[in-house]
Amino acid sequence: MQTSLTTAFLKTNEGQEADAILRSCVHCGFCTATCPTYQLLGDELDGPRGRIYLIKQMLEGQPVTRETQLHLDRCLTCRACETTCPSGVRYGRLADIGRAVAEQRIGRPWSERVYRRLLRAVIPYTTRFGVLLRMGQALRPALPAMLRSKIPARQAPGPWPLTRHARRMLVLAGCAQSNTTPNTNAAAARVLDRLGISLSIAPAAGCCGALSQHLSAEHEARDFMRRNIDAWWPSIEHGIEAIVMTASGCGVMVKDYGALLKDDTAYAAKAAKVSSLTRDLSEILATEDLSALRVSGKGRRIAFHAPCTLQHGQKLTGAVEGILMKLDFELTEVRDGHLCCGSAGSYSLLQPELSIRLRDNKLTALQAEKPELIATANVGCQLHLATGSRMPVIHWIELLDKTA
Repeated sequence: MQTSLTTAFLKTNEGQEADAILRSCVHCGFCTATCPTYQLLGDELDGPRGRIYLIKQMLEGQPVTRETQLHLDRCLTCRACETTCPSGVRYGRLADIGRAVAEQRIGRPWSERVYRRLLRAVIPYTTRFGVLLRMGQALRPALPAMLRSKIPARQAPGPWPLTRHARRMLVLAGCAQSNTTPNTNAAAARVLDRLGISLSIAPAAGCCGALSQHLSAEHEARDFMRRNIDAWWPSIEHGIEAIVMTASGCGVMVKDYGALLKDDTAYAAKAAKVSSLTRDLSEILATEDLSALRVSGKGRRIAFHAPCTLQHGQKLTGAVEGILMKLDFELTEVRDGHLCCGSAGSYSLLQPELSIRLRDNKLTALQAEKPELIATANVGCQLHLATGSRMPVIHWIELLDKTA
């Protein structure tokens, strides 16, 4: 694609990055076939190719309107288009740049600004989010059914094994996950302990920065990244083997630290090291001898939902499924498994109507063959699917923790 970006923008790091991404696009349109919002709405501007044109026009100095912003907001950043694209267009990064520029050029109505700022002021902060969640859980029985379904029941994490093995790894506690589904990391710690690996949390680490990044607060996102790097660095210097991610949404973000901080002279090398050490939990277990777990899934039918951040963001299609099938779980067929469930970080809060339509379509596919439960690999997907599911929705590591 030929480009003519404004001279001022081309002088910035983001401008050079956007120009390279735009030039890699060859207009083929393969991306529209796998775009969830294009399939729902049938509008070229609600597909990757149309959004790329909108971003290109904006970066070339043409007028930006609320209509432009609406089409960019409707994008899930699921990155299914990246999996489909034969030219390797880094659409997810381009979408982040485009949203940030649109925000600078036209701003937002005050109501949207306040709502987005509230999300950024609460969700990434474990204590604040936890207080509000506990209040909601206490009031849950008295709430209307629709609102009640959006508040997860309180979950006990169970015991965390003592650090006792020579092999040591860190795990990101996560902001939403540590409050809503604390058993995920605890189950991962117990499973890895049985494999001779001690898993620990760096208390000073917090939100991965993804929420701020995708809400066009990039400076704030980088502050979260630097805080995590500082929190993990002593353990890295002492030789930890990996930084484990049990939420695939956090995983894809932390694996991008090296790229996102490449121009930060103080943190570039450390960020690259952190990204190189980061592994999804499935990547760890895929290389281990799982016989020590003494787990058999024989006779258990599971529907696995592969989060977009796992299959499109981290390119780990089939990783979890391979582990579960190796342990004799029967995985049901899930039609259109490449499509997003509609969670997409804050998307379910900012685009509720589209999000619910995507969720319902996904649940129809997941429940079609009547599995006993749905397993997934990301807390956002887990919570979102659970709001409309007829059956339990869990993190897949819990299957390895509980089944014997």
